[in-house]
Amino acid sequence: MELPVVNHPDYVAKINDDNKFPIQKFGALAEHLLNVGVVKKFYIPQECSTETMKTSHSLEYINHIRNKTLDTKLQKKIGFPINDSVVRRSFIATGGTVLASKLALDSKLACNTAGGSHHATFDCGAGYCVFNDVAVAANYLKNKNYAKKILIIDLDVHQGNGNSEIFKNDPNTLTFSMHCASNYPAKKSKSDIDIELKDKMEDEEYLNILHKNLKELNKNKYDFVFYVAGVDIHFEDRLGKLKITDDGINKRDQRVIENFFSKNTPLCGVLGGGYNRSFEKLIELHSMLHKNCAEII
Repeated sequence: MELPVVNHPDYVAKINDDNKFPIQKFGALAEHLLNVGVVKKFYIPQECSTETMKTSHSLEYINHIRNKTLDTKLQKKIGFPINDSVVRRSFIATGGTVLASKLALDSKLACNTAGGSHHATFDCGAGYCVFNDVAVAANYLKNKNYAKKILIIDLDVHQGNGNSEIFKNDPNTLTFSMHCASNYPAKKSKSDIDIELKDKMEDEEYLNILHKNLKELNKNKYDFVFYVAGVDIHFEDRLGKLKITDDGINKRDQRVIENFFSKNTPLCGVLGGGYNRSFEKLIELHSMLHKNCAEII
């Protein structure tokens, strides 16, 4: 069976040339996955509808993005200019995670080549995140009765504060965030489970902590899992502060994917953050999510 992977050319938006966010990675990753044969063709998403979006974001905020009327200070908090291209990308990438989650219901594994915008809260974007695609997709699955109990396992180096804020009063969505304690955001919110890691942590300790927590998570049963596979834990990441190697990231992805696949629990993988000093290395690291899913399916 071929792994369903979602991609759209409009994942690459026009932003200012000096922006720290490597927006070109979405196109380069898609090209790489085709070149190495992980996928033969992509599933193409549509823009996420306002109806689906408003389960996780305020209508006022959605309209400010759609109409490009968001306050300049709030645009700076996001880190992107809210122009036509960024607006299109924000709706289409969210639609991509919704589509990938639907595909995972049938195939048990599916991935988006974007997503993991976990700093966006109900009425505000932040940290290069306009809309919280995982929150939108999780609420979509629940509202359609495709899943009742959902786990969001977030292994980005930064805390998934948007998810913890959106789902803080939702007993059916468990938010798990394993992140660098000293990293962004400065003021953390409260996930259901927060695992705070010290600076400069290396592979062995990191993987041991992950293994222990997967065993704890396995005590509960979930209908669906979203996996935010940020690669900004890498030792060469510009924003990371951890010291995880290529092999460490590969083993991390394998353990998470195998853990839930072996239990027949559908899993949707999304990209999360990555700001590696080498663009070629960044693409290689992000592709590990898709390669490991493709190998196991």
